[in-house]
Amino acid sequence: MDVLLDMLFTMWAAPGMLWLMLIAPGIVLVFVYAQWRRGKALARLGSVDLLRALSVNVSTPMRWVRSLMVAAAVSWAVLAAARPQWGTITQLVETAGVDIVILLDTSLSMLAEDVGPNRLAAAKQEVSTFLAGLTGDRVALVPFAGTAFVQCPLTADYSALQLFLREISTGTVQDEGTNLAHAMRVGLNAFAGAEDGRSRVMILLTDGEAHESDPVMQAAERMREEGVRAYAIGIGSPSGELIPIRRGGSTEFLRDQDGRVVKTRLDEATLQRVAVETDGTYFRASPGAMELQEVFDDIEELEQSRRSEEQLVSRVDRYQWPLGIAVVLLLIVPFVPDRRRRVPS
Repeated sequence: MDVLLDMLFTMWAAPGMLWLMLIAPGIVLVFVYAQWRRGKALARLGSVDLLRALSVNVSTPMRWVRSLMVAAAVSWAVLAAARPQWGTITQLVETAGVDIVILLDTSLSMLAEDVGPNRLAAAKQEVSTFLAGLTGDRVALVPFAGTAFVQCPLTADYSALQLFLREISTGTVQDEGTNLAHAMRVGLNAFAGAEDGRSRVMILLTDGEAHESDPVMQAAERMREEGVRAYAIGIGSPSGELIPIRRGGSTEFLRDQDGRVVKTRLDEATLQRVAVETDGTYFRASPGAMELQEVFDDIEELEQSRRSEEQLVSRVDRYQWPLGIAVVLLLIVPFVPDRRRRVPS
């Protein structure tokens, strides 16, 4: 008996809907109550024999039939809503995809114009083009300067990512500076809860200048231990560039606390060490902005190496049968007469 009950319970995809079966006896009770009220009302009008003569054409049995048919239709509709399932189907499902965390430098040094129109705008354009070529990969977006935060967690909704990307500016992260090590740790945290066999990649778009004392290589070692590959894209020139600050209609150049003009330089050495430590690759941003295309090609190779097939066994929905019966009953109800035919005298 217990086995039979288990089978009956597990054959429904939405067993909670079965409580709605109580509606059917409720319909019958409402009909009984209506008949009783009707009889009481008629009894107050006069002679019982006269009332019987006046209602000679009313067929109480046929009214019962109509009521029971409505109750049965509701019962079958509830059974359909509970989604009965029996039988199984086996499908081969191909699994693929890579989890990608993009670290985007938003420090003031990214306003330098040695990469046109400026470093940040060029980086955003390259990321936008990169997102347009992805399919099936999940991407997270982490802007950083003196600190960092996950602006968009891992998602395959690339249109949402494009919206977040467009909103990024040098004011997105309030803390000044370039704390690359902290950004890398925040990027690692963005992978949390995504342990499903996918390859994991972190893309760093930055000029590499670190104004904080956090050890970048310690963060790179942790990335290697957790199996995260880093692709570092250096944006800017090693020779250095001034940082224009536009206020109103005038342009000034960023100065330090001593009033000296700041010149920002691309720190390629640090970014190269991060890439080597994590078995990744370092690129210097070029005017053609093809670096992320090369990253994309590498990711495609990762996907092919991790692509696999899984057998997915699922039960077959059979809600169509009770739903069809409910519809047929409801279509028949209007054609069931509740009056007797007159016999010609």
